[in-house]
Amino acid sequence: QVQLVESGGGLVQAGGSLRLSCAASGRTFSIIGWFRQAPGKEREFVVAISRSGGTTASADAVKGRFTISRNNAKNTVDLQMNNLKPEDTAVYYCAARKWGPVVRTGSGYDSWGQGTQVTVSS
Repeated sequence: QVQLVESGGGLVQAGGSLRLSCAASGRTFSIIGWFRQAPGKEREFVVAISRSGGTTASADAVKGRFTISRNNAKNTVDLQMNNLKPEDTAVYYCAARKWGPVVRTGSGYDSWGQGTQVTVSS
Protein backbone atom coordinates (compact mmCIF):
# COMPACT_ATOMS: atom_id res chain seq x y z
CA GLN A 1 0.00 0.00 0.00
CA VAL A 2 1.19 3.50 -0.82
CA GLN A 3 0.50 6.29 1.64
CA LEU A 4 -0.31 9.60 -0.03
CA VAL A 5 -0.57 12.99 1.63
CA GLU A 6 -1.73 16.08 -0.25
CA SER A 7 -0.90 19.64 0.72
CA GLY A 8 -1.09 23.14 -0.69
CA GLY A 9 -4.81 23.70 -0.99
CA GLY A 10 -6.47 26.94 0.03
CA LEU A 11 -8.54 29.91 -1.01
CA VAL A 12 -7.54 31.97 -4.04
CA GLN A 13 -9.20 34.54 -6.25
CA ALA A 14 -10.08 33.79 -9.83
CA GLY A 15 -7.04 34.18 -12.04
CA GLY A 16 -4.69 33.25 -9.23
CA SER A 17 -2.42 30.24 -8.78
CA LEU A 18 -1.92 27.41 -6.33
CA ARG A 19 0.59 24.59 -6.16
CA LEU A 20 -0.53 21.27 -4.72
CA SER A 21 1.91 18.62 -3.60
CA CYS A 22 1.46 14.89 -3.11
CA ALA A 23 3.99 13.11 -0.89
CA ALA A 24 4.15 9.34 -1.29
CA SER A 25 5.60 6.67 0.97
CA GLY A 26 5.42 2.91 1.20
CA ARG A 27 5.69 0.49 -1.68
CA THR A 28 6.83 1.54 -5.12
CA PHE A 29 4.34 2.93 -7.58
CA SER A 30 4.35 3.97 -11.19
CA ILE A 31 1.58 6.38 -12.12
CA ILE A 32 0.36 9.31 -10.05
CA GLY A 33 -2.88 11.00 -10.91
CA TRP A 34 -4.80 13.96 -9.56
CA PHE A 35 -8.58 13.86 -9.37
CA ARG A 36 -11.09 16.32 -7.98
CA GLN A 37 -14.61 16.26 -6.65
CA ALA A 38 -16.84 19.30 -6.37
CA PRO A 39 -19.90 19.36 -4.10
CA GLY A 40 -22.76 17.42 -5.64
CA LYS A 41 -20.65 16.19 -8.52
CA GLU A 42 -18.83 12.99 -9.35
CA ARG A 43 -15.12 12.67 -8.99
CA GLU A 44 -13.32 13.61 -12.18
CA PHE A 45 -9.87 13.11 -13.62
CA VAL A 46 -7.55 16.12 -13.73
CA VAL A 47 -4.02 15.10 -14.69
CA ALA A 48 -1.66 12.13 -14.42
CA ILE A 49 2.03 11.42 -14.94
CA SER A 50 4.12 8.34 -15.60
CA ARG A 51 7.03 7.29 -13.42
CA SER A 52 9.61 8.74 -15.79
CA GLY A 53 7.58 11.90 -16.25
CA GLY A 54 7.71 11.34 -19.99
CA THR A 55 4.00 10.69 -20.32
CA THR A 56 1.29 12.96 -18.99
CA ALA A 57 -2.43 13.26 -19.54
CA SER A 58 -4.72 16.18 -18.78
CA ALA A 59 -8.43 16.77 -18.79
CA ASP A 60 -9.57 19.23 -21.43
CA ALA A 61 -10.88 21.58 -18.74
CA VAL A 62 -7.38 22.18 -17.35
CA LYS A 63 -5.14 21.96 -20.41
CA GLY A 64 -2.89 24.96 -20.70
CA ARG A 65 -3.54 25.93 -17.07
CA PHE A 66 -2.47 22.96 -14.93
CA THR A 67 0.94 21.29 -15.04
CA ILE A 68 1.97 18.09 -13.28
CA SER A 69 5.55 17.24 -12.38
CA ARG A 70 7.28 14.69 -10.19
CA ASN A 71 10.49 14.32 -8.22
CA ASN A 72 11.22 10.61 -7.81
CA ALA A 73 14.13 11.26 -5.47
CA LYS A 74 11.75 12.97 -3.06
CA ASN A 75 8.71 10.82 -3.93
CA THR A 76 6.63 13.90 -4.58
CA VAL A 77 4.29 14.92 -7.36
CA ASP A 78 3.28 18.55 -7.74
CA LEU A 79 0.31 20.11 -9.49
CA GLN A 80 0.82 23.70 -10.54
CA MET A 81 -2.53 25.36 -11.15
CA ASN A 82 -2.58 28.72 -12.92
CA ASN A 83 -5.39 30.98 -14.05
CA LEU A 84 -7.77 29.32 -11.63
CA LYS A 85 -11.49 29.59 -12.20
CA PRO A 86 -14.41 29.26 -9.77
CA GLU A 87 -15.32 25.98 -11.47
CA ASP A 88 -11.98 24.57 -10.31
CA THR A 89 -13.30 24.64 -6.75
CA ALA A 90 -13.20 21.08 -5.41
CA VAL A 91 -11.43 18.67 -3.11
CA TYR A 92 -8.32 17.51 -4.94
CA TYR A 93 -7.01 13.99 -4.45
CA CYS A 94 -3.81 12.34 -5.56
CA ALA A 95 -3.87 8.66 -6.41
CA ALA A 96 -1.24 6.03 -7.16
CA ARG A 97 -1.27 3.22 -9.69
CA LYS A 98 1.29 0.47 -9.18
CA TRP A 99 2.08 -0.22 -12.82
CA GLY A 100 0.73 0.04 -16.33
CA PRO A 101 -0.05 2.99 -18.57
CA VAL A 102 -1.38 6.37 -17.57
CA VAL A 103 -5.15 6.05 -17.21
CA ARG A 104 -7.92 8.57 -16.60
CA THR A 105 -10.36 6.42 -14.64
CA GLY A 106 -10.33 6.37 -10.87
CA SER A 107 -10.82 2.62 -10.77
CA GLY A 108 -7.37 2.24 -12.28
CA TYR A 109 -5.73 3.59 -9.12
CA ASP A 110 -5.37 1.60 -5.93
CA SER A 111 -4.15 4.10 -3.37
CA TRP A 112 -5.67 7.47 -2.55
CA GLY A 113 -4.85 10.44 -0.37
CA GLN A 114 -7.27 12.20 1.95
CA GLY A 115 -7.67 15.21 -0.30
CA THR A 116 -7.04 18.93 -0.03
CA GLN A 117 -9.62 21.67 -0.52
CA VAL A 118 -9.19 24.23 -3.28
CA THR A 119 -11.61 27.14 -3.32
CA VAL A 120 -11.56 29.76 -6.07
CA SER A 121 -13.58 32.90 -5.46
CA SER A 122 -15.02 34.99 -8.27
